[in-house]
Order: sequence, then C-alpha cells, then structure tokens
Amino acid sequence: MDLMRWEPFDELMRVRQSMDKLLEGSFMRPSRLISSVLGETPAVPIDMYQESDRIVIKASVPGTKPDEMDVTITGDTLTIKGESKSETEVKKENYLYQEHHYGSFSRSIQLPTGLNTDKTEATFKDGILTLTIPRLEELKPKEIKVIAKESPKEES
Repeated sequence: MDLMRWEPFDELMRVRQSMDKLLEGSFMRPSRLISSVLGETPAVPIDMYQESDRIVIKASVPGTKPDEMDVTITGDTLTIKGESKSETEVKKENYLYQEHHYGSFSRSIQLPTGLNTDKTEATFKDGILTLTIPRLEELKPKEIKVIAKESPKEES
C-alpha cells in the first residue's frame, strides 16, 4: 500500500477550475437570471459619482419617454420608476432572440447625506436620465489659504 501526500490547495484549485468551466460561456448576471426566471423587473443600471459641489446620477432607461418616468426622493432614498413599451407588436412564438425588456421598472438607491434635494435637476437625453443634486452649503469643502509669516529676527 502506497501512501500519497494530500495537497488540499491542489484540491481547491481543481474545484475552482471546475466551477470556472461550468460558468464559462454561459455566464449571466445573477440579477438578469433571477428576473427572467421569476418574472421580476430588471434593475436600472445606475452610475453615481461626486463632484466638489454636487452628486451626479446617471440612469440608463432606453425606450422610455421622460413623461413615462416617476423620479422621487424620500428622505435619503432616490426611486426611479417607469415603463418602456415596444414600438412594434411581435408574437412571442415569432421571436428568435429577445433580450430587451419591455414593461415597468423600478430602482431605489440610498443617497449620501448632506444633499440639497430640493434643488435637484433632472435632464433626459438619448435614453440616459441625469440627476444633479447639489451639496448643502455648509457641507461643501472650503479652501483655507495659508499665509506664511516671517519669524521674528533674533537680536544679537
């Protein structure tokens, strides 16, 4: 009977490689997979970044008209709701491939603190909703100039 040395890390690498092969080529984002299986509405992709005096939020809502969207801020929660409609009516059995989602959607995100939500501006262009929310004045960074003073000369 031969003794073989057990290498736990080799075993873990084999399991990882097997999982990679399983998911490779057919990988689908979990949110899309769950929404398609359960019939839920998919999440609206959002980018949120900060500038020195404001927060900018960009939401991708292709196929939606501005008057078909409802944007609300309650406390520190931003909610975007709407509906995208198909321009042409095609029967389900005639589709060869369908990835576009038509119907209602909703997305809520938590906003950072210190925003003046009463002065939120919203624009819509090429399927992108852009929200600009200014920071409260007292929370904006203030630049303080440092003035160099000469040290008093020592008397000899």
